[in-house]
Amino acid sequence: MGDSARKVLFVNSEIFPYLPETKISQIGRFLPQGIQERKKEIRSFMPRWGCINERKNQLHEVIRLSGMNIIVGDVDRPIVIKVASISAARLQVYFIDNDDYFKRKQLARSDDGVFFKDNAERAIFFARGVLETVKKLRWAPDIIHCHGWISHLLPAYLKKAYVDDPIFSGSKVVLSLYDEPDGDAFTENFSSLAAFGNLKEADLPLLVKPTGIELAKTAAQYSDGIILGAEKVNPAVLDYCKEAGLPILGYDAARVESGDYVDDYNSFYDQL
Repeated sequence: MGDSARKVLFVNSEIFPYLPETKISQIGRFLPQGIQERKKEIRSFMPRWGCINERKNQLHEVIRLSGMNIIVGDVDRPIVIKVASISAARLQVYFIDNDDYFKRKQLARSDDGVFFKDNAERAIFFARGVLETVKKLRWAPDIIHCHGWISHLLPAYLKKAYVDDPIFSGSKVVLSLYDEPDGDAFTENFSSLAAFGNLKEADLPLLVKPTGIELAKTAAQYSDGIILGAEKVNPAVLDYCKEAGLPILGYDAARVESGDYVDDYNSFYDQL
């Protein structure tokens, strides 16, 4: 891509201050700001998790973007798009919302630590919701940077179901990998539920036995570059990325701490 990357779409599972500070939420907050300060145009998306205080964070619905429906399985579910601003950084964040999937207060597990049975459906809904909303915005990203498990189906949708869409014709996918829990099992019919348009069940062979590890590998399968966002990334996923010959930007704790990682990420985008 050389120096032509001008528009970067961030697809996040977590962004601070809407969620507590974690590795993912900190990068979700400060990376877009840093990339914007380096003269790139950005958009950021995340789920409207039920634990987010809408009044405190001044979320409001974007009527012109809402009103779409997404079919997951046999159920047609409405998508609501909300937006809020991080005024200190001059950033807007778009939220994908649906009461069935995101009204609950927890992210991936119940208060008892049980992995939600509909997490596969939530990931499908979120990934497709982001892409459909970007189409409505008529905003063509050069780079789509995915963070967190709930974004991990987006690369497959982009490269298969949306491959002929002119909005995404020049888009490259960057996948950040973290030290997320990855041994949990999704529903066994994940791949059949995810199939949509030109994305067939056969295009998701790693999801025959769907776990977080296999979902991360699936994201890597359809990505153009990998960034290690934590020191300890699952070795099976990392080995898969290396064997696939994907460009990999390693983790540097000192540069993450200082904020200098933004320059590294920015250069990585431009090299794809």
